[in-house]
Amino acid sequence: MTEPDGNVDFRDLPADRGEVDTERPHPEGVALEALETTALIGFLATDQHRAVNAVEAATAELAVLAEAVVAAMNRQGRLIYLGAGTSGRLGVLDASECPPTFNADPATIIGVIAGGDASLRRSSEGAEDDPQGAVADLERLKVASPDVVIGIAAGGTTPWVLGGLVEASRRGATTALISCARRGTPEGCDHLVVLATGPEPLVGSTRMAAGTATKIALNALTTTVFTRLGRVRGGRMIDLRATNAKLHDRCLRILRELFPDLDRREADRWLHAADDSLRAAVESIEAERHGV
Repeated sequence: MTEPDGNVDFRDLPADRGEVDTERPHPEGVALEALETTALIGFLATDQHRAVNAVEAATAELAVLAEAVVAAMNRQGRLIYLGAGTSGRLGVLDASECPPTFNADPATIIGVIAGGDASLRRSSEGAEDDPQGAVADLERLKVASPDVVIGIAAGGTTPWVLGGLVEASRRGATTALISCARRGTPEGCDHLVVLATGPEPLVGSTRMAAGTATKIALNALTTTVFTRLGRVRGGRMIDLRATNAKLHDRCLRILRELFPDLDRREADRWLHAADDSLRAAVESIEAERHGV
């Protein structure tokens, strides 16, 4: 081992993040390797309850953010997620699930991950350190008002995300940060949502409680947004298209729930006539029955 001396240049040390909530040791100080398998699974599962509690505590902040997204989309704006690592993957996942669930235009809800789409399968951790790294993506997407850009950073310190929010704000977009660690509102951020999950049982592994809380929060956010935009009726997806057997069946069952006098074959005739659009089928049935 070479001893340091005055003639050797050493690399710069990173900032000490030991005080970030998600980097601190778990308060129970459990040695995971000392637990037998059933006890370990039970401990890890029970620990996830903190994720639900964290999202419930942030309900008011998430509601304000949801209303901002609804207002933006009503003005032809988009929802764009920025994230690195697990946070980026969760943003891309939520964005990709909205078109099949709500028949949303894929161009209106977009997930961007540090390192590009290749990072969805293979980690690209170094990309997250560049505060200017998201600028090219924001330029490519022509981000501006009335877009909403939501940065997702479990520890709340990811330079790629924070720099992206500054650039999005400069471009006139509404901005937000979802963090699982307590922090102040960063530069260029209009809405701060803290999901205070605290330390992880596997220290620093934010795919655990922080990842679960983030998934819950994003599910709640976009389901609320598209409900407010009229894409839900009575707890049912109303903008479905029968593009496979599962969705075909779901469309038929929803039609029969909304119009109990229809049998399954009659419901399918309406659906087929509506080019397999559930919303169009519902509107056609209502129009006929109300003499419109």
